[in-house]
Formats: sequence, structure tokens, C-alpha cells
Amino acid sequence: QVQLVESGGGLVQAGGSLRLSCAASGSIFSIRDMDWYRQAPGKQRELVAGITATGSTNYADSVKGRFTISRDNAKNTVYLQMNSLKCEDTAVYYCHMRAIFRGNEYWGRGTQVTVSS
Repeated sequence: QVQLVESGGGLVQAGGSLRLSCAASGSIFSIRDMDWYRQAPGKQRELVAGITATGSTNYADSVKGRFTISRDNAKNTVYLQMNSLKCEDTAVYYCHMRAIFRGNEYWGRGTQVTVSS
């Protein structure tokens, strides 16, 4: 069993920065692909950024150039550095560990990010 715990959310003014962390613990026997998702009230959950076990990254067009996903495998931690934040970035941000063949996917409980104008 794997547990994912997000931290670093909070209130920030537009144009500001925030760094989210996702700490993984439990029965981790391999380095897996990880993602950050977000969901605003009344809206669909969307993929924000992803990082593979080998370090390849991808970003939603809406955050490209502003957000950076990274990982520290020694610490079993994934980060999301968010710069130039906009009001539209306001959402609950979730950490996600992708499933492997005949395995399970895992989700954190989320951390709130609120960007004020």
C-alpha cells in the first residue's frame, strides 16, 4: 500500500509563487510515473503536469512556462513549482501515482491553492 500526502498549498496573490510537495510512503518497490492534477469547484479534474520514472515531463498548455514538476527519488517526493500564478489556477491540487500492469494507482487527498486578484 502507498500513501501520498500533499503539502504547500495556501493563499497567494496573482503573480506570486508557491511550491507543492507530494511525499510518498509505504510499499514502494519501484519508481513510478507521477502526476499533479487539479480540480476547481464545478469543473472537471485536469492533468496539470506529469513526470515519468526516468524524468520526462509534460505540462498542460495552460501552465506551460509557469509551472515546473520535478522529483527527488531518494526522498520519494514530487514537487510542483508554480510561478506567475493566476486566479484561474485556483483549485485543489492532487498528487497521483500511475498504475502499472496489474497494479494500483494512488491519489493524495489534495491541497488547496487559492490565488487572489
